Amino acid sequence: MVKHNTYWNAWILGEDKHTYKQVFLGKIFGKTALRKMIKDEKPLDKNIPTSSQFKVKVKIGDLEAEKLKWISLTKAYENYDNPEFIHDFFGKMTKEQIGILVFKHSDHHLKQFGI
Repeated sequence: MVKHNTYWNAWILGEDKHTYKQVFLGKIFGKTALRKMIKDEKPLDKNIPTSSQFKVKVKIGDLEAEKLKWISLTKAYENYDNPEFIHDFFGKMTKEQIGILVFKHSDHHLKQFGI
Protein backbone atom coordinates (compact mmCIF):
# COMPACT_ATOMS: atom_id res chain seq x y z
CA MET A 1 0.00 0.00 0.00
CA VAL A 2 2.79 2.44 0.84
CA LYS A 3 4.67 1.73 -2.39
CA HIS A 4 1.43 2.15 -4.35
CA ASN A 5 0.92 5.56 -2.73
CA THR A 6 4.46 6.78 -3.33
CA TYR A 7 4.25 5.81 -6.98
CA TRP A 8 0.77 7.34 -7.35
CA ASN A 9 1.76 10.63 -5.71
CA ALA A 10 4.97 10.88 -7.76
CA TRP A 11 2.78 10.41 -10.84
CA ILE A 12 0.53 13.33 -9.90
CA LEU A 13 3.45 15.53 -8.84
CA GLY A 14 5.27 14.90 -12.11
CA GLU A 15 8.26 13.05 -10.76
CA ASP A 16 9.96 10.24 -12.67
CA LYS A 17 9.02 11.49 -16.17
CA HIS A 18 5.53 10.00 -16.37
CA THR A 19 3.52 10.00 -19.57
CA TYR A 20 0.03 11.40 -19.19
CA LYS A 21 -2.82 10.17 -21.34
CA GLN A 22 -6.53 9.82 -20.69
CA VAL A 23 -8.10 6.49 -21.63
CA PHE A 24 -11.02 6.43 -24.05
CA LEU A 25 -13.68 5.55 -21.42
CA GLY A 26 -12.35 8.37 -19.28
CA LYS A 27 -12.99 10.82 -22.09
CA ILE A 28 -16.63 9.73 -22.04
CA PHE A 29 -17.28 9.27 -18.30
CA GLY A 30 -14.28 10.82 -16.51
CA LYS A 31 -15.59 14.29 -15.66
CA THR A 32 -18.90 12.91 -14.38
CA ALA A 33 -17.12 10.29 -12.25
CA LEU A 34 -14.73 12.91 -10.86
CA ARG A 35 -17.55 15.27 -9.87
CA LYS A 36 -19.36 12.40 -8.13
CA MET A 37 -16.20 11.28 -6.34
CA ILE A 38 -15.16 14.67 -4.96
CA LYS A 39 -18.53 16.40 -4.46
CA ASP A 40 -18.71 15.82 -0.70
CA GLU A 41 -16.86 14.51 2.34
CA LYS A 42 -17.79 10.88 1.65
CA PRO A 43 -14.72 8.59 1.59
CA LEU A 44 -13.81 6.66 -1.54
CA ASP A 45 -15.70 3.43 -2.03
CA LYS A 46 -13.95 0.14 -1.32
CA ASN A 47 -12.72 -1.93 -4.25
CA ILE A 48 -12.72 0.88 -6.80
CA PRO A 49 -10.64 -0.13 -9.81
CA THR A 50 -7.09 1.06 -10.22
CA SER A 51 -5.04 1.43 -13.36
CA SER A 52 -2.62 -1.42 -13.96
CA GLN A 53 0.33 0.98 -13.69
CA PHE A 54 -0.44 1.41 -9.97
CA LYS A 55 -0.71 -2.26 -9.08
CA VAL A 56 2.50 -2.83 -7.16
CA LYS A 57 4.03 -6.27 -7.46
CA VAL A 58 6.92 -5.78 -5.00
CA LYS A 59 6.06 -7.18 -1.58
CA ILE A 60 9.46 -6.82 0.07
CA GLY A 61 11.19 -3.50 0.59
CA ASP A 62 12.29 -0.92 3.10
CA LEU A 63 9.00 0.12 4.68
CA GLU A 64 10.49 2.95 6.76
CA ALA A 65 12.22 4.49 3.73
CA GLU A 66 9.02 4.19 1.69
CA LYS A 67 6.98 5.84 4.45
CA LEU A 68 9.45 8.76 4.56
CA LYS A 69 9.20 9.09 0.79
CA TRP A 70 5.39 9.17 1.00
CA ILE A 71 5.54 11.86 3.68
CA SER A 72 7.93 13.90 1.55
CA LEU A 73 5.69 13.58 -1.51
CA THR A 74 2.66 14.59 0.55
CA LYS A 75 4.49 17.71 1.72
CA ALA A 76 5.38 18.53 -1.91
CA TYR A 77 1.71 19.33 -2.60
CA GLU A 78 2.23 22.53 -0.66
CA ASN A 79 3.98 23.86 -3.79
CA TYR A 80 2.12 21.77 -6.37
CA ASP A 81 2.89 22.73 -9.94
CA ASN A 82 2.49 20.09 -12.62
CA PRO A 83 0.63 21.64 -15.54
CA GLU A 84 1.34 18.49 -17.60
CA PHE A 85 -0.74 16.26 -15.32
CA ILE A 86 -3.66 14.47 -16.95
CA HIS A 87 -5.38 11.82 -14.86
CA ASP A 88 -5.64 8.57 -16.80
CA PHE A 89 -9.41 8.43 -16.26
CA PHE A 90 -10.57 11.89 -15.11
CA GLY A 91 -8.46 13.91 -17.57
CA LYS A 92 -7.33 17.47 -16.84
CA MET A 93 -8.08 18.54 -13.28
CA THR A 94 -7.91 21.79 -11.33
CA LYS A 95 -5.53 22.10 -8.38
CA GLU A 96 -8.54 22.00 -6.06
CA GLN A 97 -9.82 18.77 -7.63
CA ILE A 98 -6.35 17.24 -7.39
CA GLY A 99 -6.10 18.24 -3.72
CA ILE A 100 -9.42 16.63 -2.87
CA LEU A 101 -8.57 13.46 -4.80
CA VAL A 102 -5.13 13.19 -3.17
CA PHE A 103 -6.66 13.56 0.29
CA LYS A 104 -9.38 10.99 -0.38
CA HIS A 105 -6.93 8.54 -1.98
CA SER A 106 -4.52 8.72 0.97
CA ASP A 107 -7.37 8.53 3.47
CA HIS A 108 -8.78 5.49 1.64
CA HIS A 109 -5.53 3.55 1.95
CA LEU A 110 -4.73 4.62 5.50
CA LYS A 111 -8.16 3.44 6.63
CA GLN A 112 -7.41 0.02 5.13
CA PHE A 113 -4.83 -0.34 7.91
CA GLY A 114 -6.81 1.35 10.64
CA ILE A 115 -4.76 4.55 10.57
